Amino acid sequence: MFQKILIANRGEIACRVIDTARRLGVRTVAVFSDADRAARHVAMADEAVHIGGPAPKDSYLRGDAIIRAALDTGAQAIHPGYGFLSENPDFVDAVTAAGLVFIGPSASAIRKMGLKDAAKVLMAEAGVPVVPGYHGSDQDPAHLEAEATQIGYPVLIKAVAGGGGKGMRLVERPGDFAAALQSAQGEAATAFGNPAVLIEKYIQRPRHIEVQVFGDGTDAVHLFERDCSLQRRHQKVIEEAPAPGMTPEMRQAMGDAAVRAAEAIGYSGAGTIEFIVDGSRGLRPDGFWFMEMNTRLQVEHPVTEAITGVDLVEWQLRVASGEPLPARQEELSIRGHAFEARLYAEDVPAGFLPATGRLAHLHFPEGARIETGVRQGDTISPWYDPMIAKVVTCGPTRAIALRGLEAALVDTEVAGSVTNLDFLIALTRHAGFQAGDVDTGLIGRDLDALVAASEPQPAARALAVIGLAGLADPSVKGGMTLWQPLRRTIHWQDGHAVLEVLGPGAARVTLDDGPHEVRWQGDRWWVDGSLCRHRIAAHDGGISVFGAGSLHLAPLDPLDRRGDAGAGAALTLSPMPGLVKSVDVSAGQAVKAGDRLAVLEAMKMEHSLTAARDGVVAEVLAAAGDQVEAGAPLIRLEEQDA
Repeated sequence: MFQKILIANRGEIACRVIDTARRLGVRTVAVFSDADRAARHVAMADEAVHIGGPAPKDSYLRGDAIIRAALDTGAQAIHPGYGFLSENPDFVDAVTAAGLVFIGPSASAIRKMGLKDAAKVLMAEAGVPVVPGYHGSDQDPAHLEAEATQIGYPVLIKAVAGGGGKGMRLVERPGDFAAALQSAQGEAATAFGNPAVLIEKYIQRPRHIEVQVFGDGTDAVHLFERDCSLQRRHQKVIEEAPAPGMTPEMRQAMGDAAVRAAEAIGYSGAGTIEFIVDGSRGLRPDGFWFMEMNTRLQVEHPVTEAITGVDLVEWQLRVASGEPLPARQEELSIRGHAFEARLYAEDVPAGFLPATGRLAHLHFPEGARIETGVRQGDTISPWYDPMIAKVVTCGPTRAIALRGLEAALVDTEVAGSVTNLDFLIALTRHAGFQAGDVDTGLIGRDLDALVAASEPQPAARALAVIGLAGLADPSVKGGMTLWQPLRRTIHWQDGHAVLEVLGPGAARVTLDDGPHEVRWQGDRWWVDGSLCRHRIAAHDGGISVFGAGSLHLAPLDPLDRRGDAGAGAALTLSPMPGLVKSVDVSAGQAVKAGDRLAVLEAMKMEHSLTAARDGVVAEVLAAAGDQVEAGAPLIRLEEQDA
């Protein structure tokens, strides 16, 4: 076993690796950027080395700096985590050339799986099923129709030069093929100047099911499957293991195919074989096809650990240090069910826009496994993925594990940044998801209902007013003071309410919908006679109420003049800290509502900022290359006549 390793990553995965290394008696070296000087993974490691600026290209993607840090600190091996350099074969070569061990697969294995088309050819040769299709150059209609028959209906005709859905036709019956082909080719010729098409099997209710594999360079085993079908914009939201509806025959077929895939490339370490599955007729051994291989540890690996009892990071360290596979296939089994929910700083109603902010309040429940790289008081940086934590629960059955996930999310408390917490809770209560009726289109079909901002319950709003008045502080006995009036108006940024103190532990809060009587004893609350499960948290950003969704109220600052009427329409503000990639207008230019004014880069994404109304640009307040804070004015339009 290694004596010391360097972790070439940050955040929750760096903390996760440190946890296992510490248990095994292995010392750890963290690396950090300017933005991560005070990060949790830096505090946890035995040593830490600064490697550059906040942008990944200046730090976590600097392979030379990372290798030098490993050599300078006497580390014997480098664990890449996931993301950044974890699937970069040139980095693996450089690590090996420096006399260090890369805790992961060989550069050769990574290269073989790095190009999806080449990987599919390799997998087909290894006997792994790939999505049936015809990508040849023979465009004779009779030949194409014969290929479609061989693939099996329904099929999808797609323009080779396609995009935007043009030149694409779904054909469900053989008799419709000829007309659909003619239509697709004609549209493709018009749109792209190229009538050529390809044909692929159409997956009617696609599910994303992946298999965890582990190899030693020669032999491999699988640790069963994970279902990752709950996605938005192809990003996983909640994962589970095992897959709902999985049959022993299907599991055997998928597991065998995954092992063949790993052994075909001499795979060493943890990897994942991702399959697309046709869920339209249930899970069938002839209804899954290879998509790609991730040659690293996956974000969702904790659910596999929960149902198998295996520490995959421990296996990584043991195999990389020269030990054989820690278990044979027949020694691995499934125990129970597990879920993982990804808690992000993001603005769900605004289209899941990544968010930043200081975590003024952060609390996780007991009983759930929490994978996190942040602590209360930390700041969600614009430079990296805005994940706050992964919340993992398990139980003897799927229903029990899912109820545990819902309860854990309800008991999670985050304030200081907008999050997807309420969205995750809504997913756990979705009838189809509860029944295990999942596919990759579930969130998209029901998105409006899932992201609808729920109106805070009157009880929660009344308790928030109590919090703003300072009466939730246990040091204020019964809420009675000599310096506060017994009846007063409480203001916050979006409203106000009238508060009347009725006596020790009692008050009346009058909201828009009328008066509500609140009584309390310690941290137990009654509103209108009903005991509430809500929890009140005071922090430097205001008051938050948790327990039935999240409600956050910030006290009104009477000196704050930023809310002047009309400012929102005249000024375009940066929605988050970020880098101005481009400014697309100049002073004096006329613009229409919706015209792009500038592009902001934040959280590894580009965001177009558009005009809120018609007008003329009065002033450009930022330039390409500027680093700006949230709320910074970028473009000002001329004022409109009253």
